[in-house]
Amino acid sequence: MYRRARFLPVGDKALSIEIGNAISAEINRQVHNLSHEIGRLAVPAILDVVPTYRSVLVYYDPLLISYAELESCLRALEGTLREGEVHATKLLEIPTIYGGEYGPDLGRVVQHSGLSEAEVVRIHSGTDYLIYMMGFTPGFPYLGGMSERIATPRLQTPRPIVPAGSVAIAEQQTGVYPIESPGGWQLIGRTPVQLFDPSREPPVLVQPGDYLRFIPVDESEYADIQHKIRSGVYQLVTSTMDRPP
Repeated sequence: MYRRARFLPVGDKALSIEIGNAISAEINRQVHNLSHEIGRLAVPAILDVVPTYRSVLVYYDPLLISYAELESCLRALEGTLREGEVHATKLLEIPTIYGGEYGPDLGRVVQHSGLSEAEVVRIHSGTDYLIYMMGFTPGFPYLGGMSERIATPRLQTPRPIVPAGSVAIAEQQTGVYPIESPGGWQLIGRTPVQLFDPSREPPVLVQPGDYLRFIPVDESEYADIQHKIRSGVYQLVTSTMDRPP
């Protein structure tokens, strides 16, 4: 973690605030605290705020505010990073069916880790994962906190099509493909929950700073949840966390 945040220009319409040079829950917590405080400023010239693993990207209108003015304004918020404030966040339970046609690469993870299939599922579903950032496609959550015991390299050749809802592993990261797209991560399962739906408000179901917990389900439970989602009666299990685990 840097002693002071680094402010860097990104083109002529954005500013990056770097909090540190590593991926850690503490640095990311400060990233989300800062993003929250920037949002509270309600500065009309600020167009968007994008939190990442270790930095905050701020888009602004250069016709309304200069880079120097914006940096001065945002530097005044640095003190909020050191106060240790933790904003309430959500824990969302994501039902997931592992293996088979839903997780065709589970066997590769088993082979790479030397664990049994049941052990891989138990380890993967036994963690509350922090959403460090969103990216790649709309609604794709980059999750931190996965056990090194099941870390597995990406595929050597990415798939041209990965089904929406696929739960996957790449190195020490895990995530969920919210829409059908190309992808090179190891597919170990699938959730019927739609993380991204452009017809929904808001369209993205999860947000950076939230936590996800994968809940193993069988085919019958998976089909039942799919039916409830299509019927518009499914309720995702969520709870409020005052402090991170």
